[in-house]
Amino acid sequence: MYDVYIAEATIEHDYESFNSSEKKEAYINKVFAENNVTQAQWDSSLSWYSDKIDLYLKMNDSVKARLKRAQSDIDKKISQLQSQSFMPDTEIYSASYIPLTYSFNMPGSRSKGFRFQLDSTEISSNIPNNYFSFNLNAIGVPTSETNNLKYALILVYNDTTIYKVENIDENRNYGIPVSKYVNNDTLIQIFGFVHLETLPGITPNIQLYDIYLGSQ
Repeated sequence: MYDVYIAEATIEHDYESFNSSEKKEAYINKVFAENNVTQAQWDSSLSWYSDKIDLYLKMNDSVKARLKRAQSDIDKKISQLQSQSFMPDTEIYSASYIPLTYSFNMPGSRSKGFRFQLDSTEISSNIPNNYFSFNLNAIGVPTSETNNLKYALILVYNDTTIYKVENIDENRNYGIPVSKYVNNDTLIQIFGFVHLETLPGITPNIQLYDIYLGSQ
């Protein structure tokens, strides 16, 4: 029931991937197969529980409690990451906006950068392909260790959260690959940031360009 509820929620929110009854049926059947259950067995079980509604409601409440705990764990991880010192000091233009270029040599606070987030609807409409990446080019990166420049994605799936953090330590192209699906789990949220922390009084002339999240 737990896996079926997640599958049904995935189908409901990922309109592009499940835009036909055949695709929906195939996805549900795959969930059944992974649990060694057939559609006939599932239907028969529901029929049996229809005459024992009290048992069904207890079981249903237990599954819903598990789903709620899983969601709470995801929310907690995201909250912990966002509460770290680099997040409040980064700029944010609008929730889902990613600048094409970004410069760190502007006067300002010690911690600089930007952050963004996309929900399932924005992911579906803005990123049509199953495989994509968060890409950028860096120039002016100093060879010294006076700065700590990172960029990252927090990928929230229905049943897991994946953290991908990369250092930007030389002048070149960077890319974090992403898949909408991992182990039959669907991507529902993306949190991302670029963050630079330097020593007091030092402002490196670092430029980022060709920044984008998607497929080329």
